[in-house]
Amino acid sequence: MGAGGRMSVPSKGKKSKSDVLQRVPHSKPPFTLGELKKAIPPRCFQRSIPRSFSYVLYDLTIAFLFFYVATNYFQNLPQLLFYLAWPVYWMCQGCVLTGVWVIAHECGHHAFSDYQWLDDTVGLILHSALLVPYFSWKFSHRRHHSNTGSLERDEVFVPKLKSGIHGFAKHLNNPPGRVLILLVQLTLGWPLYLLFNISGRHYERFACHYDPHSPIYSDRERMLILVSDAGVLAVTYGLYCLVAAKGLAWVLCVSGGPLLVVNGFLVLITYLQHTHPALPHYDSTEWDWLRGALATADRDYGILNKVFHNITDTHVAHHLFSTMPHYHAMEATKAIKPILGNYYKFDRTPIFKAMWREVKECIYVEPDERDQNKGVFWYRNKL
Repeated sequence: MGAGGRMSVPSKGKKSKSDVLQRVPHSKPPFTLGELKKAIPPRCFQRSIPRSFSYVLYDLTIAFLFFYVATNYFQNLPQLLFYLAWPVYWMCQGCVLTGVWVIAHECGHHAFSDYQWLDDTVGLILHSALLVPYFSWKFSHRRHHSNTGSLERDEVFVPKLKSGIHGFAKHLNNPPGRVLILLVQLTLGWPLYLLFNISGRHYERFACHYDPHSPIYSDRERMLILVSDAGVLAVTYGLYCLVAAKGLAWVLCVSGGPLLVVNGFLVLITYLQHTHPALPHYDSTEWDWLRGALATADRDYGILNKVFHNITDTHVAHHLFSTMPHYHAMEATKAIKPILGNYYKFDRTPIFKAMWREVKECIYVEPDERDQNKGVFWYRNKL
């Protein structure tokens, strides 16, 4: 499906490796958020209920067709093709359901419609169906957007300082260790984040997305955490009933495989958006919202950019204007790129190659020794 990231030819030719890894500026930008917004056509901020639902309908229709073919025709295949067909189904269905996940994510940003209640209703249904606690994630993700790039307050893929690297990390800083890290991250990373806040912000006590009394949430948010839990429990009970009716193997093949792919892509996309040798992180002495929002990268996933509703290659614009619908993000990105200049990072490195590079090069952060800006941190890999 193109997960390796097909490369389109840029207008000024292919960038060299040094250009890709060239650091983005970390000084205060010479432009304001208001100036960026003025450069974007006003229509890009308009949310359309029919258009937003058309993407939901399209994704769910494709998902149903994959499901129908798998459950009605795979059984008629020769044994070898039968066993080969299921992984293909898992990947294809997982990619489509990742698109559904992105639409639910858009609901959490109030980018689906002009009505908050409608956004939350659609988001709760879609995310619960994918075993995601909608409101729980919505609130923590909102804080991520409010604190992107902050070493103290960001909520996801917060890099470690060198002093925070434990001794066993040295044993993983080699090819087999990196393979193990990626396998764990792509298979267990999402549930570990939800359950134990792994890779998230440090809290003084236990933080869990399913716990209404978690330090992640404020008092006024706690009731909605229970609503999220109820949605996940309802879908879990439905899966239990399916296991009783169809068997565990059937449910794992039809639902388990695609959900594993969704979780893997979710972690991979987020990881590569916020982990890059050219991106800075800031402590409280240097951080401000605009520089933090710019400390993210757009990536090229080839045909999957469209399948994922361009959350992959318009992420910078998304962090600047998170209530903008995804179907306007490409136009908005083109409008602001001339203003952003070197503050905009678009890495066309094939995804598998980028994934390997980042897990190898981006182990911890520290400030440059000769840099006067000691509150600006960059990735290092020498343990």
